[in-house]
Amino acid sequence: MAVVVKKIKLQIPGAKATPAPPVGTALGPAGVNIGQFVTQFNDATKDKAGTIIPVELSVYDDRSFTFIMKSPPASRLILKAAGIEKGASKVPQQKAGEITKAQVIEIAAEKMEDLNAGTPEAAARIIEGTARSMGVHVK
Repeated sequence: MAVVVKKIKLQIPGAKATPAPPVGTALGPAGVNIGQFVTQFNDATKDKAGTIIPVELSVYDDRSFTFIMKSPPASRLILKAAGIEKGASKVPQQKAGEITKAQVIEIAAEKMEDLNAGTPEAAARIIEGTARSMGVHVK
C-alpha cells in the first residue's frame, strides 16, 4: 500500500491551473506529474471557472497522488456576494459594501463542511465575523 510522503495545499482558480508557478513550483519538488494534475484539476473544476478553489494534494511514495477540493475561501464568497473587488483598508472607519442576512446564510451553507461549526447558525456567525473584518456590513 502506498504511503503519503507529502501533503501540499494550494489555492488555484477553477479550470485555470497551468504548469507555470505557483502550481509547477509546488508540485515539481514533490515528484508529481504536473501535467496529469493540471488536467485532472481543470476537468474537475470546469463548472467553477475563475473561482479560487483550495486543493489539498496527498503525494504517495510511488509518485502517485490524490487531491481533495475544498469550498472557496469565505472572503472570496463575501466579495462576490457584495459585488466588490476587495474589502476596506481601514475597517472600523470605512465600509466596503453590504450583504444581506440571506446571503450570509447561503455562504455559510456552502462553507459548512469546511468550518468548525456545529450548527448552521454558528456557521453564519463565523461568516458574519469574516464580513465584519473585511468592512462588509451585514444588514
